[in-house]
Amino acid sequence: VQLQASGGGLVQAGGSLRLSCSASGRTSSSNPMGWFRRAPRKARGFVAAISWSGGDTYYGDSVKGRFTISRDNAKNTVYLQMNSLKPEDTAVYYCAARPPFSGAGLQEGAYNYWGQGTQVTVSS
Repeated sequence: VQLQASGGGLVQAGGSLRLSCSASGRTSSSNPMGWFRRAPRKARGFVAAISWSGGDTYYGDSVKGRFTISRDNAKNTVYLQMNSLKPEDTAVYYCAARPPFSGAGLQEGAYNYWGQGTQVTVSS
């Protein structure tokens, strides 16, 4: 599975961005997907995850109620809608995929495939 993340940019605090992750490969619509982020001088951390069917979603505590993960399997694309952005959301955001038809994962080590990352910068 090959992953391409896009949609990052510079936004003011309180604003919104939508990240997209386009997947290609034979089973890309059957992979549970996740978003992680790495802030400056911090380890990469979990943001959100979605099951392969899209029926189950999971969020890190710091983004609950502000971010929404979704997927369009017809387009092999996963989205991360980010609202009410804060300066502490500034990070490189990575999308990742788990093996086909597996459960959703909350840990970085559960993911086999990674995109290249997209920078999100939130100014105060």
